[in-house]
Amino acid sequence: MKKSLPGTFSLIAFFFAVNSVAAIQESQDALAAKVDLLFAEQNTTDSPGVAVLVVRDGKVLLRRGYGMANLEHKIPLTPTTVFDIASVSKQVTGMAVSILVEQEKISLEDDIRKYIPELHDFGHTITIDHLVHHTSGLRDWPATLALAGWRLDDVISFDQILHMAFKQQDLNFVPGSEYSYSNTGYNLLVELIQRVTGQTFRQWTDENIFQPLGMTDTHFHDDHTEVVANKAYGYSRDDEGQYHAVPDNLTALGSSSLYTTIDDLARWAINLDGPKVGGSEVIERMLQRGTLNDGKLLEYAFGLRIDQYRGVKTISHGGSWAAFLTCLVYFPDQHFSVVVLMNYSPSNANKAAYDIVDIYLADELKPVHKDNAKEKPSTKAIEVPIEVLDEYVGTYRLGAGWYVTITREGEGLMAYATAEKIVPMTARTPSTFWVDAYRSSVAFERDDSNRVTHFLYRGMTCPKLEDVTLPGLQEQAELCGEYVSEELETRYTIALEDDQLVAKHMRHGTIRLTRAWKNDFRGGVWFMRSVVFYRDKKGRIAGFKVTQDRSRNQRFIKRF
Repeated sequence: MKKSLPGTFSLIAFFFAVNSVAAIQESQDALAAKVDLLFAEQNTTDSPGVAVLVVRDGKVLLRRGYGMANLEHKIPLTPTTVFDIASVSKQVTGMAVSILVEQEKISLEDDIRKYIPELHDFGHTITIDHLVHHTSGLRDWPATLALAGWRLDDVISFDQILHMAFKQQDLNFVPGSEYSYSNTGYNLLVELIQRVTGQTFRQWTDENIFQPLGMTDTHFHDDHTEVVANKAYGYSRDDEGQYHAVPDNLTALGSSSLYTTIDDLARWAINLDGPKVGGSEVIERMLQRGTLNDGKLLEYAFGLRIDQYRGVKTISHGGSWAAFLTCLVYFPDQHFSVVVLMNYSPSNANKAAYDIVDIYLADELKPVHKDNAKEKPSTKAIEVPIEVLDEYVGTYRLGAGWYVTITREGEGLMAYATAEKIVPMTARTPSTFWVDAYRSSVAFERDDSNRVTHFLYRGMTCPKLEDVTLPGLQEQAELCGEYVSEELETRYTIALEDDQLVAKHMRHGTIRLTRAWKNDFRGGVWFMRSVVFYRDKKGRIAGFKVTQDRSRNQRFIKRF
């Protein structure tokens, strides 16, 4: 037997291994080239940019920077550029809570007032679990502080957020009865952690999370004046395509304000997949979804959303603040993560992240179906008697400052929603109509006396309102006067100017109020979606309540 054979086989194996590595590298280069194409438009010296990370099986497959971190000084964006990752920060707060639970220093069922007695006693217990899962009923501070007079480019300190939270007198809803995203809840979790540990949140997370993970360029930014090396700046683009600098003066510890890089987030993502810091029990608890009082299971866990994408389980969160748009998505079964950090708006970090997912997991995801997540019409149009159509005519309430008026034109129905265009409705059954503009159906329902009482729309029950004569200018004049919120320590003056009802504020100037229905007006700013005037027992206008999606019924009292 020839002695040279083993060496020959070893040589063959060596060349096979080399060729396999080369083939893998060639495949990775091809995937990276596809990602490069996604961001070719941003990869210039006159555009803000994007940082991209792809991790699989504990290894970094792609780390890229496109465009500029700083337009003024033409500083390129790289994998070591530091971003404010906005609400992606919440999962770190979730880990901190989970670690303290594991150490038996707190319990998820603890009343938050056990640790923070300054919080108002609402007559309902708010637990740590409620705060983690956004089921506390606490108002979200961006809309509330805005209503109080803050601009979002003002200095907004952690103490100011806490002060607002401690002054709150009413809840959006009974704790545990609904889900409503509340940054305020995560800020209170940070205050809880600081009081339990005796350290600042920055110190505790540095010592217990970031340093053990080797995240040396990561910190919770607790001083908006601090100089941060390699920091990206945020920019907004106007309709003419010009970029403008967006100040970032926020210190919202826990809900936001985490400064980090994609290189450090690689270590975070790898730890989610194979926990070394915190341990498996801590990570498993972080993935516990919230449950409402009625038993409904939520998608939201500890600063993470548990969902599916094209048939595959995902764990993710996005963020948006001061023109920073961010997304981290983790596929546990594939041991795969993508991170996208952007420093300009308008942009869409979530879409960009899933575009990258489509490239790397193309063979592991279910096929894309057109309008996959949208309701589709299932039958052809039918004719409905005019007398039946007329029974559906009227105004229906969808939500705060949000109404739809149904009218009949000829042999069909038309829908006119607040601040939108009038659109046609197509009958699919005698009581169900497809609205192509909404890509959804409207199903009218009746009571026991066969009277139309409401319609169902995207899971909402929308009541039909009584026919009334809407107030004219004389009646609107009755609304004028000065209104004060002791809770927000601010005031508005309601006045008529050129037959237009307006709200005047020292910092916000003049805000147009457009009637949506009766005494429910829509403000011309995002934080005043609905302004509802109400009367006292004597029939006088006594005040108004302001509602925005995450901050409801903020009361202002009229001064006589």
